Amino acid sequence: MSTSTIPTAPTGPRSGIPTPRRSSTLITTVLCLAGVTVSLQQTLMVPLLPDFPGILGISTDDASWLVTITLLTGAVATPIVSRLADMFGKRKMMLVTLSMMILGSLIAVLGATFPTVLVGRAFQGFGSALIPVGIAILRDELPRAKVASATAFMSATLGIGAALGLPLSGLMFEHFGWSSIFWVSAVAGVLLFVAIVAVIPESAVRTKGRFDVTGAILLSIGLTGFLLGVSKGGHWGWTTEPTILAFVVSAVALTIWFPFELRVNQPMVDLRTAARRPVLLTNIAALLLGFAMYANSLSTTQQLQLPEISGFGFGLSALTAGLCMVPAGLAMVVFSPISAVVTRRFGPKSTLILGGLVLVGAYVFRAFATGSIGMIITGSVLVNIGTAFAYSAMPIIIMRSVPITETASANGLNTLVRSIGTSTMSALVAAFLTGFTMEVAGVSMPTEGAFKAIFASAALAGVIAVVVTLFIPRAAPALPAGPVPVGALGTLPDAAPPGRVARPGQVPTLAAPSVTVPSGKVTTEAAIEEIVARMNVLRADLRPIRQAVVVVMELSGEPVDWSRTDNGGELSVVLPGAGRYLVVASADGWAPQSQVVDLSDTAPLRITLGERLTLSGRAMLDGAGFEGCLVVLTSTGGEHLASTRSGPDGSYELTLPAGGRYLLTMLDPAARRTRTRQIVVLAQSVVVDLELADPEPVTS
Repeated sequence: MSTSTIPTAPTGPRSGIPTPRRSSTLITTVLCLAGVTVSLQQTLMVPLLPDFPGILGISTDDASWLVTITLLTGAVATPIVSRLADMFGKRKMMLVTLSMMILGSLIAVLGATFPTVLVGRAFQGFGSALIPVGIAILRDELPRAKVASATAFMSATLGIGAALGLPLSGLMFEHFGWSSIFWVSAVAGVLLFVAIVAVIPESAVRTKGRFDVTGAILLSIGLTGFLLGVSKGGHWGWTTEPTILAFVVSAVALTIWFPFELRVNQPMVDLRTAARRPVLLTNIAALLLGFAMYANSLSTTQQLQLPEISGFGFGLSALTAGLCMVPAGLAMVVFSPISAVVTRRFGPKSTLILGGLVLVGAYVFRAFATGSIGMIITGSVLVNIGTAFAYSAMPIIIMRSVPITETASANGLNTLVRSIGTSTMSALVAAFLTGFTMEVAGVSMPTEGAFKAIFASAALAGVIAVVVTLFIPRAAPALPAGPVPVGALGTLPDAAPPGRVARPGQVPTLAAPSVTVPSGKVTTEAAIEEIVARMNVLRADLRPIRQAVVVVMELSGEPVDWSRTDNGGELSVVLPGAGRYLVVASADGWAPQSQVVDLSDTAPLRITLGERLTLSGRAMLDGAGFEGCLVVLTSTGGEHLASTRSGPDGSYELTLPAGGRYLLTMLDPAARRTRTRQIVVLAQSVVVDLELADPEPVTS
C-alpha cells in the first residue's frame, strides 16, 4: 500500500493490557431489565384508555393521544439517541434517556391534568432508545460467545413487557389508582439509573465528529408526519386535510433528507451503510415482521373481550384478557436462549427464517383456531415464539454488517423500522375492526371475518419477510487452522467493500506466499480493551478521498472491522488492541492497495492511494494512431458517461467508471469511420485499442 507518515507501534504480540471485566450476567440482567421497563411504557397505558376520558375530563380522541405521543417521540428519539450514543458514549446516553423517562413520569403524576400527562407521556417515549443502545453495549462489553444469547434476551424484553403490561396496569389501577402507573415507572427508572451507573461500564468505542443537527431535524419532521398520518388517519379520516397534510410534510422532509444525508460529512444515518444488502434486507424484514407481530398484541385481547353473543367472543374482562397474554410473554423468555443456540449453530439468517416461518404458521393457525380460549392462547404463544427467534437474529445480522463504531445507530434504525411496521399494523387493525362490523342486539361489533383478515395480512407479511431474508448473504466461514493461501483473502465476503462482491485482484495479494493460523489459538476478547484507530485516506496531492473503504483484518485473514471515509477522508475502526494488522483500502476510480501495518490509537494512519484507475488506449487507423478521433463511453442502457478526443498519437484517457458493462465507441466525424466494443470494467485499469472501420455503404 502506498503510504506516508505511517506511525508505528511496538512490533510483536498485541499490546492490549488485560483488565478485569464486570460480570457478563450482571450486565445482561441490568440491560434486560431496562428493556422490560421501556416496553412496559408502551402497554401500561393501553387498558386504561377507556377510563382516562372520565379521569381527566377529555374526549376519547384526546385520550388516544396518550399512546400516540409516546409512539411519536419514541420513533423520533431512537435514531437520534442511538447516533449520539455512538458519538458520545452509550452508557451516557442511556442515563440521559432514563432521566427523560423519570422526568416524564413525575410530570404526569404531579400535574394530574391532561396537558401535563400528555407532556409526561412524550418524555416517556424517549425510553424506546434504550433497547438498541443496550444491544450495542452488549457487543462492546461481552465476550463474543455470549453476545448472541444476551442479544436474544434483550430483544425478548419487547414481548415480555408487552405481555406483562396489560394485566399489570389493570391490577395497579384497580388497587392503587391511575397515578400508581406513573409512580412505578418513576421508581423503576431511578433504580435502573443507579444500576446502570454501578454495573455498566462506559465503552471506549466512539465516533469522533460533529452531530448532524440538520439531518436530525429533517428526519424528525419526516417521521412525525408519517407516523402522525398513519396513527391518526383512522380518527381524522384518510382523505381529510390533516391526514393529507401530515403525509405531504413527511414526503417533503424525507425527500430533502435523503440527498442531504449523502452529502453531509458525518450523516445522522449513513445511508450507504444502510444500503448494504445485509442491512437493507434485514431492515425490510424488520418492517414486515414488526407489522406481523403487532397483530397478535392488538387483536387477542379484543377477541377475548367480545361478548359471547357475537358467536366467537368469550366476554372476558380486560384484566382477565390481559392475564391470558402472560403465557405469550413467558414463551419469549423460554425460547430466547433457544434462538441463541440456533444462531450459534446455524447463523442468524437461519434463525430469522425459522422465526418468520413459525410466525406464518402461527397466524394460519389463529385464522382457523377460534373455538376456545385455549386455542387462542396457543396461537398467541406460537406468534411470540416466532417473534423471539426473529427479533433475536436481526441485531446480530446488523452488527455483523456495519462498522463497529456504528452499531448503536444501526440498531436504532432497525428498531425504528420495526416501530414503523407496528404503527402501520395498528392502523390496519383499526381499519379492519371498524370496517367489518355487524349489529348484535343493537350493538355494533367487529365480525369474525375482520379478525381473519388481520391474521391473513400478518401471515402474508411473514411470508414476504421470509422471502426477503432468503436473499440476505451469509457471513464468511471461519478460516481453518494451518496454511491459508493469501490469494483466498480476496474471496472473503467480509473483506469486500460494501455493496460489492470481492473479486480476484480486488484485495491484492501480499508478498509472502501464505500466512499461518495457529492451531488451537484461543482469543480472549473479553480480557483485552478495544481501541479506536483513526485513519486518513488521501490522494498523492494530499487531497482527501471521499467514500473510500478500509478493511482491517488479522494476519490470519479474519476480519476485524471496516469503515468508510467521510467527506474529509477520515474514518475510525475498532481494534481488539494495538498491534500488526492487514489493512486493505479501496475507492472507486483508484487502484486498491494493501499492506501489513502496526496500528494503535495514537497518531492517525495516513493512507495514500496513488494510482488512479483509467480507461485508456489508442484510436487506430491502418495500424497507426489516429489524431482527433471522438471517444465516447456509454452504459449498455444508453446513458452517456464521458467523451474525449484522441491525441496526436491516437491515445486517449478517461476516468474509470464503476464496475460493470459499458460500450466504448470511436468515431472519425469527417470520414464517418466508427467502431464500438462492449467492455467489462473491474477494479483495475483497462486498456482498449480500437481500429476504425470504413462506413458500410448506405442502401435505399
